Amino acid sequence: MGTYLNPENSGFAEILQSDYVDKTGLISLINSTIGTKKKLTCISRPRRFGKSYAAQMLSAYYVKTCDSHELFSKYEIAQDESYEKHLNKYHVISLDISGFISTAVQMKKSLSDIPATINKYLLDELKGISPDLADVTNLSDGLLKLVRTTGSKIVFIIDEWDSLIREAADDPDTQEAYLNLLRGWFKNNNFTPEAVAAAYMTGILPIKKQKGQSAVSDFEEYSVIKPGIYGKYVGFTEEEVKKLCDQHNISFEPMKQWYDGYEFKDTGAIYNPNSVIKAISHRDFDSYWPESSAAEGLMEYISKPYNGLTKTIAELIGGVDVKVDTKGFANDLVTFRGQDDVLTLMIHLGYLAYDSEAGTVHIPNEEIKLEFQKAIKYVHHEATVRRLQESKQLFLDTINMNEEAVAVQIEKIHREETSPLHYNKEDSLRSVIKLAYYTYRDNYLQWEELPTGDGFADIVYLPKRDSDWPVLVIELKWNKSAEGAIDQIVSKHYPDILKDYGSDILLVGINYDKDARTGEKKHECRIIKI
Repeated sequence: MGTYLNPENSGFAEILQSDYVDKTGLISLINSTIGTKKKLTCISRPRRFGKSYAAQMLSAYYVKTCDSHELFSKYEIAQDESYEKHLNKYHVISLDISGFISTAVQMKKSLSDIPATINKYLLDELKGISPDLADVTNLSDGLLKLVRTTGSKIVFIIDEWDSLIREAADDPDTQEAYLNLLRGWFKNNNFTPEAVAAAYMTGILPIKKQKGQSAVSDFEEYSVIKPGIYGKYVGFTEEEVKKLCDQHNISFEPMKQWYDGYEFKDTGAIYNPNSVIKAISHRDFDSYWPESSAAEGLMEYISKPYNGLTKTIAELIGGVDVKVDTKGFANDLVTFRGQDDVLTLMIHLGYLAYDSEAGTVHIPNEEIKLEFQKAIKYVHHEATVRRLQESKQLFLDTINMNEEAVAVQIEKIHREETSPLHYNKEDSLRSVIKLAYYTYRDNYLQWEELPTGDGFADIVYLPKRDSDWPVLVIELKWNKSAEGAIDQIVSKHYPDILKDYGSDILLVGINYDKDARTGEKKHECRIIKI
């Protein structure tokens, strides 16, 4: 057994010793591609969404130098008709490209050496398999000889395939050398049909585009924008998370609030696996989003100097869904044409969730909201700094029941922000409220349409447990009155569900009238404490 060619199955065996959520159904999908024109599969998803677990699982299943029956016998794949046909039947080449990068950095070697290093390591291991291969000097020729001699094809499993594309973002020669290595395996009529049984590549980004086309063609690509049949294997499904919560006696609702927010057609809600498992392990809901390299630095992307991006980020932080065109993204970290490319990259990195039917993005959950909250404090945009200051002052004015100041600030935001928000009148005002209370995450959790009393409160800000700020119940009206908004809050008993929350409750009624002659939006505010 080797490190890269026909590795042991011990990696997956270790995974099974902890809370393992059965994702072996992925194997049956890859099995169905073997021997077909669709045998090359590339699945991209954000960091910490289980990419390496899947790679180790596939390697343990396919590698012919191990007996993995005991590892898989009690899981879903064992019931599949393809189970025995492909179990431990192939040579496996398993590569974690990020590992080669780490080694190069530690040894102070150039990233440009990595493609040649991969070739050399595989060739050395190939020579050690049998005396018949000891004299091979060319990797592709040697692998073909291995296939012909043993009668078994190769399954390629490449984890973090795009890490060299990301780390060598400003080095096109290194990128091209790496892509040529992949083309030699997967776009080579003298090698691919005869030697390759299947390939599974996984990373954060889809395959890099060159002149609008995939740099390594023939792969079937699935991403968080279009996960297709692989949607349930991108992360944990809601059913899987509920089961984990039941097993560990942990409340499901905060788990949903903290780590849900991604949703795929035909799959439903998807959760960040790493964060769910850590929340269970630590028995604490918090942000477990990795603080990793600058390639994934949120601040770097929201600081791009594109027209309208600052305003768009404000809308996202305020809870507004934003339109995005994901077409044309070059699948790298340097080729940006405007804010659509920035937003598309943030979808792939997991900072934004994509609604494929509406063509919009939003910040998915409390964990990522905290990451945005951290980042915006260090973005040196004058408009962003002003928004932060105004929002903090708005909270103070609301809590101090300064009705006139609140009305003036809401009117200002409404005047500045309404044009890009294509909603009906009250929904437009709801979006304005969320933009105005921009910094709520410092002390609050935001709820919309919260079931309370005999109806649903428009927006409720619940103070975090370590905050002594009051609950804010906000009701919105258009062409009516702020007093009428307060009356609705009281008559429908909205505060009843909040009376045991442990904080004072402020009822905030906001109304605006639009002057038909001038188009002026006149706002008023009424605040009472109970």
